[in-house]
Amino acid sequence: MKKSLLALAVLGAYAGVASAQSSVTIFGIVDLSINNIKNGDLRTTSMQSNQLNSNRLGFRGFEDLGGGLGAGFWLEGGMASENGGSAWNQARRSTVSLISQAAGEVRLGRDYTPTFSVVGSFDVFGANGLGQDANLISGISSPSNSNASGGAATGVRANNSVGYFLPGNLGGFYGQAMYALGQGNDNNKYWGLKAGFASGPFDVALGYGETETATINPHDKYKLFNIGGTWNFGFMKLFGLWNEAKLGSLKEDFLDFGVSVPIGQGEFKASYAQAKDKGTRGAVSIQNSDATQWALQYIYNLSKRTALYGGVAQIDNDPCSSRSVLNGTIGSNTTTPQIGNCSAAATSGLAGKKSEGVNVGVRHSF
Repeated sequence: MKKSLLALAVLGAYAGVASAQSSVTIFGIVDLSINNIKNGDLRTTSMQSNQLNSNRLGFRGFEDLGGGLGAGFWLEGGMASENGGSAWNQARRSTVSLISQAAGEVRLGRDYTPTFSVVGSFDVFGANGLGQDANLISGISSPSNSNASGGAATGVRANNSVGYFLPGNLGGFYGQAMYALGQGNDNNKYWGLKAGFASGPFDVALGYGETETATINPHDKYKLFNIGGTWNFGFMKLFGLWNEAKLGSLKEDFLDFGVSVPIGQGEFKASYAQAKDKGTRGAVSIQNSDATQWALQYIYNLSKRTALYGGVAQIDNDPCSSRSVLNGTIGSNTTTPQIGNCSAAATSGLAGKKSEGVNVGVRHSF
């Protein structure tokens, strides 16, 4: 009740609309950590957000329209809590929905793509932290192989999207479809599908998506196909993910295995991943751009909302790969002259070297 009243006060000018809702909730996460990162020969220590869960502040509401029908909205923005910054100008999610218990949900706005939803669901670290799968997968957060995605802006989310979600009463089957309008930007013109089945300890899903590209001629489509699964044995949970990215003759295959083990009030996580790249497209080459990554993390839950955590990760880059365990840190994106047969855009002071890091942090959700 307090959350509903606070949400109405914050919404201010929209209070008339919000008061008609059956429920309005304010929610969020604040996650900060101290990270010591060594990229090649360069080391930096910094405070960062999002190393256990992504920082956010959001509002969501639902109105019961009767007859098993409902309407809802979800407004969620990111926060850079280490410096008080925000990312509301590029929301994490901004959607309005019509929902039917029998027929499913139609959702409009900015949302996760089906292909990234598979990646996030079957990454043992939940697509956050020093050991996240996104460190290696092109088109998500890896600057070394951005050429392999052709400039596609749909690696994680899509703007101007129309989405459909199956209802939750299909005996364990679930699915999602999305079409995103380019609206003058082909790098955001996307369509994708996800289908999965979850029953008891078992969960498996696959996704496929295509994005038009505008930055490289010819304008080949950036294609993603992935499949992931988990099996919960009680004393441990196993994770597996395979992701293939294609752009014309460029191809990247990614494979990851992870494990999560509950230990009292805590949880231990570990993973090993590899990315194998090949192909040449005009002046762009991703040959010799393979990389491997291993990571460990321990989480201690002080309560349902508050946790302490620490982790360690290392990436071993091939000569033309410059992937980092924490992009944007010193040495991870400093360009240098072209190295051998590597594409100049795929080289940096980190190319062919190791990136390693350790962190400790605290997360609180509300």
